[in-house]
Amino acid sequence: MPPGSVMTFGPHACSSAAGFEHEWLVTDGTGGYATGTVAGLRTRRYHGLLVTPQRHLALAALDPVVTLPGGAVVRLAVHEWASGAIDPAGHHHLEHFELADGVPRWRWRIGEVVLERELAMTHGRNSVAVVHRLVAAPAGVSVELSLTALCTWRHADAERDRTSGPPAVAVVPGGFTVDGAYQVNGPDFRPIGEWYLDAYAREEAARGLSPVEDLWAAGTFQATLVAGGTVSVSAFSGDLDSPPPAAPVVVADARRRARKLLRTAATAGARDGVDKALALAADTFIVTSPDGSPSVVAGYPWFGTYLRDTMTAYEGLFLATGRSEEGARLLRAHRDLPTRMRAGALHDADGPLWFVHAAERHIARTGDTDLATELLPVLEGVIAAYTKGTSDGVRVDPADGLLLIDADESGLTWMNARLPRGPITPRDGKPVELNALWANALGAVGALRERCGRDASVVHARRDAVKAQVVKRFRAPDGWFFDVVDAQPAAYPKGGGSVHDDAVLRPNQLLAFSLPYAPAADEAHLRSRVLDAVGSALLTPLGLRSLAPAEYGYHGAHRGGVVPRDAAYHQGTVWAWWLGPYVEARLAAGLPVDGLLAAVEAHLTESGLGSVSEIAEGDAPHRPTGAPFSARSVAAVLHARAVIRENRKLQTASSGKNEKMKLARDAAPRKRRNALR
Repeated sequence: MPPGSVMTFGPHACSSAAGFEHEWLVTDGTGGYATGTVAGLRTRRYHGLLVTPQRHLALAALDPVVTLPGGAVVRLAVHEWASGAIDPAGHHHLEHFELADGVPRWRWRIGEVVLERELAMTHGRNSVAVVHRLVAAPAGVSVELSLTALCTWRHADAERDRTSGPPAVAVVPGGFTVDGAYQVNGPDFRPIGEWYLDAYAREEAARGLSPVEDLWAAGTFQATLVAGGTVSVSAFSGDLDSPPPAAPVVVADARRRARKLLRTAATAGARDGVDKALALAADTFIVTSPDGSPSVVAGYPWFGTYLRDTMTAYEGLFLATGRSEEGARLLRAHRDLPTRMRAGALHDADGPLWFVHAAERHIARTGDTDLATELLPVLEGVIAAYTKGTSDGVRVDPADGLLLIDADESGLTWMNARLPRGPITPRDGKPVELNALWANALGAVGALRERCGRDASVVHARRDAVKAQVVKRFRAPDGWFFDVVDAQPAAYPKGGGSVHDDAVLRPNQLLAFSLPYAPAADEAHLRSRVLDAVGSALLTPLGLRSLAPAEYGYHGAHRGGVVPRDAAYHQGTVWAWWLGPYVEARLAAGLPVDGLLAAVEAHLTESGLGSVSEIAEGDAPHRPTGAPFSARSVAAVLHARAVIRENRKLQTASSGKNEKMKLARDAAPRKRRNALR
């Protein structure tokens, strides 16, 4: 099944345990979402039909029950319980699942009776619409459809059980409210008011977290359907006095919006089904903040918004999908970044440098000189903040001009997993990717000064000095770059109590070769050795390992409780987002990239449907893990595909030019011979 804007699963994938592993996601553009599995089983505490932007789980499930004319009752839901029982097992009647234009559709068959469900969210409003349609039934036959609303009201990271008391359910015209926080509307509501005890989420058990909760059966919605008949349920939070549009309208609007997004992406170069799927995936992460500006959710179902993730993903999410106007608004929303760097801790050493990179790439791609003029002082303010020293303790070392992270147990780089005793991968000192980004930021600011008609000689000279120091200081005897130089003894106790250089093999050094103003771009021999080392030890089908298997402390698995998973997070676990820098570094070296993305493109149908997982295990078969929907991962594949297309265009243009020159050379002797005649 090729990935694309339409993905389908047949009866085996739907009705077997395989259907418990594929997850779907629908978002509302404000940070709220609905998510679950193809088969319908809630395997995570986060699965539900309505989750608010504040990440509170509201409507957990809507269980359909069909009563046939002869009185037979067929339950189409599927739940797992702490006893190990799966009951009901309605997925055995599920013959088809489809994700088309971002809208999931399920189809159950009970003999000649076929029931479909579609689900969509109102863009810009935390509300979900669920539409049921009786697709087929014997002539003259009607069936009864009952929909049981299983509710809760808790933070998505927690559980709620009967000991806290039942939610406060109030019957209102058209449906009911829960704890005054959200409302569920549908036809002929009949209250129940009882606990469904010990609902079990197997993925939480696998993550070493509490897997059991109790759900409140608030009541049922009832309808009698004949073939072609529909029944709809809506759930929404926020202003309960202002209900959302009718559910069928919400579904139709969601499809229209998805097709519009695909047309926009096509103008930016999207061509095939993979491009379409990724463009729709990108949209799930782009949300509108309370102040009206765009922001980026780092991943679903448990991440929030972070500067580093947003700016690392910027090119893929906004530029590769034709959403540069939204991107410009997002960049403008960070105009106070230099102030924040000096006034309060960001807990982020490199996010501001990724911001400089995103701004320069946006302006280079769009030619927006007005934005360049507006943001140049901000970018120069970022450079000044690093020069003076940030509140996080990141500063320029006057001895060599490189960026230094003071030893403060904070874990400020992207490898920021930590335990109570401190960071798991402490990288205080001078990390290679931080200084590659530093050199790139200086180059970017110099380029923008020139674009704005201002003298750039001073910043270019500073960039050249940093570039030379990066090549000098980070070149390691092993043939690749040190991961950290001047590593602090407090962070590296095995370093003999003195500052030392760490030659551990990680993917971080790729930024020294892949960025637009990469400090080691001219070091062809060194780049070749680095790419050989990285490709042989770190490259996997789903991304790059964060640590080579031969290195001390390598973890090939990412599973178990919080501590073992965090310990493995940056110690061998595969990260898909590093595919972007790897592809760019290979293209810069003139090396082939054919097939590099084939596996991660096929992965679009494996875990988070239409999306790319955050991480995978370092050891084969590289089981996807972490968040099944990751902004940086999706953005990296989008961007990598875009730069590969652009490279092919350049090669084709160059080949055509060379062919014309060859034809001209071949024609010259004939012209001379004709002249002699």
